[in-house]
Formats: sequence, C-alpha cells, structure tokens
Amino acid sequence: MQIAVLNGVNLDVLHRRDPALYGGITLNDLETQIYAWARELGCTARCRQTNNEGEFVAWCHDALDWADGVVVNPGAWTHYSYAIRDALELLSVPLVEVHLTDLEQREEWRRHSVIAELATERILGRGADGYRDALVYLTDR
Repeated sequence: MQIAVLNGVNLDVLHRRDPALYGGITLNDLETQIYAWARELGCTARCRQTNNEGEFVAWCHDALDWADGVVVNPGAWTHYSYAIRDALELLSVPLVEVHLTDLEQREEWRRHSVIAELATERILGRGADGYRDALVYLTDR
C-alpha cells in the first residue's frame, strides 16, 4: 500500500509554532516518525510539504496515479481553499484529514473545513499521533 501524506502551509515552521498546541516538533521529526510508522504497518508513505497552493493541488493530481490512500493536513487552506477541495474530490481512494490540534475547540474561523465532507475519516487534536492513526486507518481498510 502506498500512501501520500500531504502537508500544507506553515507546517515547515511547525517547531516555531506554539508548542502547547503543536507539540514543539519539527516537520523533519514528524516525517521521520511517519516513515517509521509506515514501515511498522507494512506500507510506504511519501511525505510532502509546501506553502504553495498550486503545488499542493499538483501533488493531489499526482496522487491520482499511484496512491492507495491519502493523508492531508492542508493547514489554513483547510478553511477556504476550494482549489484544494476540488483536487481532492478527484481521488477515488480513501482520504484522511488530519490536524494536530482539535479544530472544533479552536477559534470559530478554524472550525469549518471545506474538505471535511470528502474525508473518509477525520482525525483532530491527536498531535503527531494523528498521523499514525491515519496510517492505521488506511492500512486496516
């Protein structure tokens, strides 16, 4: 099983964001952990991160050709990017929306996700472990 893990805007500076909310880890640490979990679960993960919305959309299109499942954390694009939503809507594989924090308990503007209805599973507020939960979900399907 091949899984695309697509992280969006500001996740490259994860370690600089509020550690009480985001865990104080670097993106590199997160990706290293995701790769280790994938090996444990017998799947392959391909992690990507960008601050460029068009590049994120292109990666969604690329995943159409090879991914058996997709994990997405678009960051702030979650709340308003219909371009990303439209790109994800093309997928015919399971899609897991992951957020390190619980959006439902954050500011009002963060509570709306334009991709939520596309997701076969949503994992909120589990920190880095949410990515492991997403990989488990996908490999168990």
